[in-house]
Amino acid sequence: MEAARKARLLGCRTMQIFTRNPRGWAAPRAIDPVEAATFKAHLVQYGIDPLVVHMPYLPNFASPDKTLYGRSTAALKDELMRAGKLGASYLVLHVGHRGRSSEEDAFARVAAAINRAGRTVSGAPMVLLENTAGQGTEIGYRFSHLARIMAMVEHPGRIGLCLDTAHAWGAGYDPTTAEGLDEILEEIDCIPGRDRLRLIHLNDAKTPRGARVDRHEHIGRGSMGREGFRILLNHPRLSKLPFIMETPRKSERDERRNMRVVKALIAE
Repeated sequence: MEAARKARLLGCRTMQIFTRNPRGWAAPRAIDPVEAATFKAHLVQYGIDPLVVHMPYLPNFASPDKTLYGRSTAALKDELMRAGKLGASYLVLHVGHRGRSSEEDAFARVAAAINRAGRTVSGAPMVLLENTAGQGTEIGYRFSHLARIMAMVEHPGRIGLCLDTAHAWGAGYDPTTAEGLDEILEEIDCIPGRDRLRLIHLNDAKTPRGARVDRHEHIGRGSMGREGFRILLNHPRLSKLPFIMETPRKSERDERRNMRVVKALIAE
């Protein structure tokens, strides 16, 4: 409930939450039905839609390690159920690291994990695959990777994409120019199925383009630049999508400042 209240005070119309410690495996307590109903009522009251849930960071759906992979798949099943109880529209996940295995084998493992979890959970939110910066053996840094995974998912209507701007920049894409952004969207359009792109993670980057490093920065203060975000925010293909900022936070002042910058760039 507190998260919804803070989102309203910040003037948000959408929000992203974790339902558990994002950096731990410990199973949280079950979501109380009464609390869930109250939370959903607050979302309606505050006009917050869609609600996005993000998977914790420890699961690795591309891992060749059987123990880690099994634990990750179980966590996905549990998170789908938790997100569904809260009325979430989307569950965002990082596809993971392949280790010493091939990319093709890693793609198949990610799709299999999504299929296994999805078969056992009804009424679950849509799973959104988030593009990555490509650190180490991370897969998903090309949209063609995500396309291969999505092609193996059993229910195409339950899978979509989340575009992270800082990750795309780190992977070598350029979402800060009209031409570069159109190239990204053309690549996404090659993925079979309609309306695959459902969500934008709006983040600046601390590192240069193509560094293959995931380091977020405040909007307009990083290597992507303020003008690049004006182009992003006002692109006709993106302007109707929900945007979530994952910028550094020391206090609410940081969040309010980023909100002011984004609203000013949209007004321009």
